[in-house]
Amino acid sequence: MPAGLTAATGMDALTHAIEGYTTRGAWELSDMFHFKAIQLISQNLRDSYAEAKSGQPGSGREGMALGQYVAGMGFSNVGLGIDHAMAHTLSAHYDTPHGVACAMLLPIAMEYNKPVVTERLAQVAVAMGVDTTGMTTDEAADAAIAAVKQLSADVNIPKTCDGLVEEDLDQLASDALADACYPGNPREADHETVKELFRKIMA
Repeated sequence: MPAGLTAATGMDALTHAIEGYTTRGAWELSDMFHFKAIQLISQNLRDSYAEAKSGQPGSGREGMALGQYVAGMGFSNVGLGIDHAMAHTLSAHYDTPHGVACAMLLPIAMEYNKPVVTERLAQVAVAMGVDTTGMTTDEAADAAIAAVKQLSADVNIPKTCDGLVEEDLDQLASDALADACYPGNPREADHETVKELFRKIMA
């Protein structure tokens, strides 16, 4: 795969793992898959992206192949959440690549869900290799969000969606709330809340 597709699919896999770890249906077995997938993707996506850019072989792609597979074993059993619901909507309306949409929205969704999954996000930080020694649970959750933002930036994922405009937000919010992934989100959201989340990726 070219570098851009490597980045997008890799961040989609990370979204599968993090959303699967924080979804309403998460339980011990899915947690095992998702925690390991977060580790693998965090350790290998930058290298895989660099290998795609250089055309040189390396271990990053192998690590990502395993990471995305393990993430799939988890989320396919427990579902996802609002990130994927909104990402599906962006892709349908603006032809935004699915993995790019997921990546742009991932830290936004994590921040929104943080009040109800703080401890789980703190564990995401650990899985991503963050040294959380001395941090409160809240600080560690914030560190997980920051780590996702940094990883996304390191593989050149855009932060905003071209074409997204205020007059589209009502339809986007309605579509996202009707998406099959939304019910798995650990925190309820109303129409106006989803519109505000979409505003965060407006150019």
